[in-house]
Amino acid sequence: MELTKQQLKELLPKNTYIDQWHNALSQLLPDYEINTPQRIASFIAQCAHESGGFIFLTENLNYKAASLRKIFGKYFPDDATAAAYEKKPEKIANKIYANRMGNGDELSGDGYKYRGRGLIQLTGKTNYTWFAASLEISAEEAAEYTQTFEGAAQSACWFWETNKLNQYADSGDILTMTKRINGGTIGLEDRKKHYAHALHVLGVH
Repeated sequence: MELTKQQLKELLPKNTYIDQWHNALSQLLPDYEINTPQRIASFIAQCAHESGGFIFLTENLNYKAASLRKIFGKYFPDDATAAAYEKKPEKIANKIYANRMGNGDELSGDGYKYRGRGLIQLTGKTNYTWFAASLEISAEEAAEYTQTFEGAAQSACWFWETNKLNQYADSGDILTMTKRINGGTIGLEDRKKHYAHALHVLGVH
């Protein structure tokens, strides 16, 4: 099935870039076999939750010191350390993502360069490298591409395919799908709400 522009408008009521998203999704979804009402509903629901309705495409790391202590306590064990990084997204990313997910150390700048981007936040040099390989481009080029409508959507489609999420969409298994995307069950109820709404819009009752 094809997702119509009107359906997408109903699914993303606060988004002002429906034409651009519809163009991108119309081309990409069939390529990744996201082509049944259940699969499309699952994909749109998960992406809508992850990106605030296809609006936030880059990870926001502009944290205050108190939030750094609370969310990333492992990296900011005391108030002084947290204060030194407060509201400095680049420094924060380089610290919390250093030496993992294929990134270099804090000074390499990889943490910020490969911070979360796209409709399903692609994070870490390793993920960007794999995504880039699927398109035969460099990881740096992939990082730039994910900031476009097509790239933000395609990185999510690639993640979807790589994690074999169509099979969970086919069985309506929102829980497993969410764990694969989120690593836990954050926002599960909101994702379910988006999913039910998407099925309704796509004519599945």
